[in-house]
Amino acid sequence: MFTDSNAFRKTCMTLRQRLFHPMIPTLLTGALALLSATLAVAEEPAAPADDDWQFTAGLGVGSIPKYPGSAEHKLRAFPVLAASHGRYFIGGVPGAGVPAGIGAFIITDPHWRVGLGIGGDLEKPRKESDADRLRGLGDIDGTALGAVFASYSDGWFTARGNVVGDIGGKHQGGRLSFDLEGKYSPAPGLMLSAGPGVTWASRSAMQTCFGIDGQQAARSGRAVYTPRSGIESVGFTVGADYQIDKQWGIGTRMSTRRLQRDAADSPITEKKSQNSAVVFTAYRF
Repeated sequence: MFTDSNAFRKTCMTLRQRLFHPMIPTLLTGALALLSATLAVAEEPAAPADDDWQFTAGLGVGSIPKYPGSAEHKLRAFPVLAASHGRYFIGGVPGAGVPAGIGAFIITDPHWRVGLGIGGDLEKPRKESDADRLRGLGDIDGTALGAVFASYSDGWFTARGNVVGDIGGKHQGGRLSFDLEGKYSPAPGLMLSAGPGVTWASRSAMQTCFGIDGQQAARSGRAVYTPRSGIESVGFTVGADYQIDKQWGIGTRMSTRRLQRDAADSPITEKKSQNSAVVFTAYRF
């Protein structure tokens, strides 16, 4: 399969780009869609290594807000599961915040990666039982999601963007995210990363997470609140990954995001700053 050590290292890097990183953040977005944008960590573009199946399995633990705008956090464990075959993949859609799905890379060259994916939420993005102020507002149901994602890398620098939208008929709108990331390796096997991000949300997406319609107002006793489309949040993420050996790797991500404009002013929002932390380990085979 491998003719020399350089080919083997290139294949390992490709697997790490395609399977190891993208799955971690996207598994958590059922609780907070904002987290997916900042924790999108697909790395440098690379062509598919070969036509063999490649798999990743592992476990992670995350501390994330109970719901978008919550002041309280919840701690949860989650599996890390992904597979790829050539340009096709099963698992989290890289950098797009779709927790579980399928997709394909349309363009892969030394700098660019562009792809499509479809999938859905692993759990409800918000439950009425998450907080007293949500009483009468009902749950936010999971839905089918479609995504277009792209990234450009040059050396230590990566810029990535994605568009994610509701294709399940739940009228939950869509989001556009853009992130920048710088990487630095201070020691063999160790990679540090950091960078800012911004997320724009459509009117329907803002209404879903931060709005109160007439029926919800009647049930909850709160005033009707109709947020507009616009910048939903800005944030910053730092991360570290350590490749223990050819198969095992560990990593962590810490993200802070601040809700903006109508999202920040919503009566549903308890706290404008939304902080998250994730640690994980994964085995590639």
